[in-house]
Amino acid sequence: MELTIQSVNFDATDQLKAFVEKKIKKLERFSDDIIQAEVILKVIKPESVKNKDVVVKLNLRQKEAFANKIANTFEEAIDLCTMALEKQIIKTKEKNER
Repeated sequence: MELTIQSVNFDATDQLKAFVEKKIKKLERFSDDIIQAEVILKVIKPESVKNKDVVVKLNLRQKEAFANKIANTFEEAIDLCTMALEKQIIKTKEKNER
């Protein structure tokens, strides 16, 4: 799987990039069909409380999976995105098995 991480309005630390990579790679447990993963990390209005926006787009063989979450921390938003993508991957896999 090819992984691309973009950070908008800030510079992502190596620690954050490693966390994102670890979480996204775990999605491979659910499907071997993941070709590419694109992660976009954004800081919105730095003065607001929930200002961390994470967008994850997965290119699967037959389909695409997409998740967009906003949270207090990037780690929390990544966790929410991976949970949503996990459900989408499982649903897609079940449809293909029919």
